[in-house]
Amino acid sequence: MIRHDRNISESWKLLPWKKFRVNLFRLQKRVFKAVSVGDMRKALSIQKLILKSRAARFMAIRQVTQLNAGKKTPGIDKKLALTHKERFELELILEKQASDWRHNQLRLIPIPKKDGSKRYLKVPTIADRCWQCLAKFALEPAHEATFHADSYGFRTGRSACDAQRQVFNRLNSQAKGISKRILELDIEKCFDRISHSIIMDNLIAPKGLKMGIFRCLKSGINPEFPDQGTCQGGVVSPLLANISLNGIEEIHPSVRYADDMVFLLKPGESEEKLLDKISQFLSARGLKVSEKKTKLTTSTDGFDFLGWYFKVQQNGKFRCIPSEENFKAFRQKIKCVVNNSNYGAKVKAKKLAPIVRGWRNYHKFCDMSGSRFSSNGFSTIEHSRCSIKRHSQDRHTAEELVKKAFPNVPYSENRHVKVRGNKSPYDGDLVYWSERNSKLYDGKTSKLLKKQNHTCGHCGHKLISDEKIHLHHLDGNHNNWKDSNLTVVHESCHDYIHMDNKRSDEYAPFPKVKLCN
Repeated sequence: MIRHDRNISESWKLLPWKKFRVNLFRLQKRVFKAVSVGDMRKALSIQKLILKSRAARFMAIRQVTQLNAGKKTPGIDKKLALTHKERFELELILEKQASDWRHNQLRLIPIPKKDGSKRYLKVPTIADRCWQCLAKFALEPAHEATFHADSYGFRTGRSACDAQRQVFNRLNSQAKGISKRILELDIEKCFDRISHSIIMDNLIAPKGLKMGIFRCLKSGINPEFPDQGTCQGGVVSPLLANISLNGIEEIHPSVRYADDMVFLLKPGESEEKLLDKISQFLSARGLKVSEKKTKLTTSTDGFDFLGWYFKVQQNGKFRCIPSEENFKAFRQKIKCVVNNSNYGAKVKAKKLAPIVRGWRNYHKFCDMSGSRFSSNGFSTIEHSRCSIKRHSQDRHTAEELVKKAFPNVPYSENRHVKVRGNKSPYDGDLVYWSERNSKLYDGKTSKLLKKQNHTCGHCGHKLISDEKIHLHHLDGNHNNWKDSNLTVVHESCHDYIHMDNKRSDEYAPFPKVKLCN
């Protein structure tokens, strides 16, 4: 039985993943170009090929079951994960039913909000998520060719840092940001109120895929609003929201990240007229502006957006720091780890390191010079350091653990290079996207990316996708940080490498034991 399972596992691992990536990307690139030139008939034909593609099916299953953050979240069928055998079986199901998919009901997970109310995360089954990922492979390149340049949320090749940089471009001294006002727009229950008809009318997809998306929308309906809402928790939901809101950027100069957006008004421009145009745009989509959360501020008073606090000083200089709310949430995470009496000093250091590194990496293009943000400061959570030191055996160990728990991540204010215009990874410009990907990383990672010509050290494929990249230690010694011992690989490739090592240890022959007389 063990041998049989191992053979299935080997079969999954030995699938031609590099070839699958190339084949899928080639089809997606053709869809993008067809829509760009207005040849919708050709685009729909190629989308059908993606749904029938074996490469796309396996890539979708791999994405959902191995790479996505919610890979261990069960749906209404309570299935937590798929074995290798079940993945192969699901591929056969997708092959037969991809063009006529019947969506299951959704599992509702209540999530408390700041005001005390609850919103519901609607989670599809693993099989439904795999179909949605397959649908996304066909839909995304078609709509990437139509999306506005100032839209940055939930789009391949774009990030919150691009939105941050665009705010800087619109409010710096050259753009006379000191004289501008900012309309912070909040849409009331955006994902729960999006009109199904507007999604279907704007969807670029063949008939079978459209029908599948329609069933997907109806599977998560609110009885009070049967013709509105998308399932928050679905793979394709952010894309459908972007499709619905696309075009709002043309009303007035703005920066949009999914349903979060800010409009920038010059002196003399009327906010009433702007709000009226926005309301008309949203009402056609079953949405409306939240009057409580939508507000108008001057650039010199400052405003919060995407976890940052933006402000233009009286001398005209632009400033960006982590917002107070964002910092409080970060501090709370730190306290939860530090105050846990079940953790020792080493465990605390191990758990704190990714939290601190992740937070500082997110904010590495804003001003982190303040005492509460500096690597050596963290004055508001100094007790965290003291706690680690207090539970350590000696002074040297304590200092090492503190360094590990609070890693030093450099920052460079307003130095992020924003994505160029309407560029998309599906346009086929591999040189631009591989070089840009290396600029998103610092230190050894960036250096090795250039040395490896932006290719994965394991599979040899270009590192241009949204998949995270990892540094792999060739000799297995995580204390050996010499360049000769490191290689840059895809996250999934890194998993496979360590899976091989674990398996070789697991199936290694037992050592011979010398018996005593």
